Amino acid sequence: MKKTLIVVDMQKDFIDGSLGTKEAEAIVSNVKNKIEEYRKNGDEIIFTRDTHKENYMDTNEGKHLPVVHCIEGTDGWQISSELEVGDAKIVNKPSFGYMNWKDYNLEEVELIGLCTDICVVSNALIIKATYPEINVTVDASCCAGVSPETHNAALATMKCCQVNVIGE
Repeated sequence: MKKTLIVVDMQKDFIDGSLGTKEAEAIVSNVKNKIEEYRKNGDEIIFTRDTHKENYMDTNEGKHLPVVHCIEGTDGWQISSELEVGDAKIVNKPSFGYMNWKDYNLEEVELIGLCTDICVVSNALIIKATYPEINVTVDASCCAGVSPETHNAALATMKCCQVNVIGE
């Protein structure tokens, strides 16, 4: 069975940039180790990248989250240089969740990354809805939310939706 690791939005702006947090900085080594584990096993790795245009502040998201971040081509849009992307696929997504996971023929998925309470939960639930019979796992030790409270709330929500949560 094909296993896929989805590394959600481990971008500079979310780690130590305009929306960075100490919790996000603290998971980078765990994320790095998880990527190395999947790579060693020859499993598929997909990185997502939150991707906005220069008009971000005029968008619905920009009106609700008025902090410029992950503008395509900027330094903050880049995946952390501490993480080895290698030949992994990169998916640029203009919103919280990527809507085309059906194109990837996923069989078993683990998600890690940022932010637990926005993009990780969105992608986990989209994948679970698209592939209701596959195992979807989130490793909490490789995720961080906007706050510890909303991180925990997102983990609880995912558990209710039959997403396996490990690493708590």
